[in-house]
Amino acid sequence: MNTIRLYTEDLNIAKALIRHDESVTKHFFYRQCYPLFKSIFDNYYTDCTCCKEFIDEIYILVLAPSRATGKCQMENFRGESTLTSWLKSVCLFYCYKRFEKRENFEKISVLQHSSENKSIDSDSLLEKYGSSEIEFDNMNRMDIETLIGMMSNERYRRIIQLRYVEHLSNEETAEALGMTMANYYNKHKLAKAQFLSVSRKEASHG
Repeated sequence: MNTIRLYTEDLNIAKALIRHDESVTKHFFYRQCYPLFKSIFDNYYTDCTCCKEFIDEIYILVLAPSRATGKCQMENFRGESTLTSWLKSVCLFYCYKRFEKRENFEKISVLQHSSENKSIDSDSLLEKYGSSEIEFDNMNRMDIETLIGMMSNERYRRIIQLRYVEHLSNEETAEALGMTMANYYNKHKLAKAQFLSVSRKEASHG
């Protein structure tokens, strides 16, 4: 009978990451795994402007709780491989999906511009790339600004600032940031995830 080797140390690292242990996150995710992330960023399509942004997106991808289950993707790691190997698989699948999404959007753009009578409105694209609103009704401007300032990704901070504090439209925000709409909707979704993560963290400390 074949015995599955368990990487106990990697399981412990994964558990610490799930707990958002700051020292483990900095050492393992942003230092030890940096060469892995940099190699993938340099050689595959990521739709990110720098490696740090790519690492931030993978962090959110594997550690943000699912709305459906309340669990994050890293909770699926069972220690049957090294954690870096598992992360490599996650990153490569992420790159594949980003590339696939870009190709699909480019096809849509060709159809949109070649048609004189039909157009694809931003609402249909938004449904595909992420919902449009964060509820700020019960928050004052100072609280919102404070939470935005706590977000680690500068581009995500700018998206939330322009879209929800300065109340620009999706199209105006994308134009102000020099982004295509496909890129904007993808980053908008991730920016909201980071903002909500910061909000939940602050609420739990309150």
